[in-house]
This record gives sequence, C-alpha cells and structure tokens, in this order.
Amino acid sequence: MTDRGRSALHEGEVLVPAVTEWTMEMLDAADLRPAPLPRVEMTFTLSGLPSPEVNRALYAAVGARVCWTDRFPWTYADWEAWVDRPELSTWIAMAEGTIAGFFEIEAQPGGNTEIHLVGLTHPFVGRGYGGYLVEQCTRRAWQRGELWARGTGRATRVWLRTSTLDHRHAIGNYRRRGFRVAAETTAPKPVPDPRAAPWPLPHDPRVVAGDMEELIT
Repeated sequence: MTDRGRSALHEGEVLVPAVTEWTMEMLDAADLRPAPLPRVEMTFTLSGLPSPEVNRALYAAVGARVCWTDRFPWTYADWEAWVDRPELSTWIAMAEGTIAGFFEIEAQPGGNTEIHLVGLTHPFVGRGYGGYLVEQCTRRAWQRGELWARGTGRATRVWLRTSTLDHRHAIGNYRRRGFRVAAETTAPKPVPDPRAAPWPLPHDPRVVAGDMEELIT
C-alpha cells in the first residue's frame, strides 16, 4: 500500500513535487562491506510472535521523522495480515538497555529478498549505529531460508528502496555497505503530515534535499 498514483490531496497532505526513489540491490553476499562497530554493543532479536501492535509502534517511532507515511491508512487487520506471514521477519535491535531500531525483511519468489524497513529510533540517530544496523540487517537477509523463512530457498538478491524523503545519509550508508542503484525514478508524491501520527514532531520533515549529488557520491 502506497500513496502513488493519487492526484487529489487529502487534508493534511503536502504534494512534494519531485521525490526521487532509488531501487538498490546486492547480488552476492560477498559484496557486503562491514561497518565500524558502534561504541556500545548492539544486539538483534528475531520477533518470534507476530504482533501488529509492535510493528506499528516501531514503524511510527522510527519512520515519522523520515516520512514513512505509506502505512498510515492501514487498519489493524492490514497490520495483522502483513506481519503474520512466515516469509516476513521482524528484527528488533537493542542497545543501552532500550530499543535502538528494527528492520523488516521479506522472502520473495525467485530468491529475491526485500529489506522493507530498516532504521534507528531517534535517540540513536547520528551516533554511529546506522551503518552497523544496515550491515546486520543485510547479513540476515542473506541468511534467508536458514535463519528465518526456512524452506523458502536461499537468497540470490537482496534489495531495498530509498528516496529523497528518507534520512539524508541513507543512500550513502547503503552504498558503503555494498548496495548499488538498480533503478531511479522521480515523480511528485502526496505525503501525509508525519507530525500527526502518532505524536507531534518538532518540525515538518517533508522536504527534499537540495543537493543530492553530495548524498549519492
């Protein structure tokens, strides 16, 4: 479920006139490049019990500041159908005694393995945890069929999407871990106000970075 294709703005939405979206991929586990270790140990736990409440809360906590808004219209039933599938895994990252971030990975047909979401909770942003989070997420994506989603076969391609609405260092982080751009599109996108769900944010994050060359080199 995304907001693509809608022309009429709903209340509280802003039309961002030029959102660039990149599809990024890694075709061999050997291409994964390690990140520096964070200063505090970070642990990762596979969620063994599907929980719409947990995934929704993590989606809001991590994504509101970087315009993760496509799931705002989802009902409880939508969330339940999304998380309660053997091909989807949710991993929770812990550091300093609290939730530092999470990621969702999906085993798809033909060995395709999509990283749907990966991100840090706000207190951990800008403190050297992001690269390691992406590295560990990608390692687990390549362990599909063994560590999780058993019986679905091995991963042959790990891929994800990012955009100019994401954190400004996101695409650089993915590149440093070994991902390459496979496709690029630019189009207008109506974006709901992330400050409205689930709690007020200090500013409106619906901006597009002005100098993308600096971010992708």
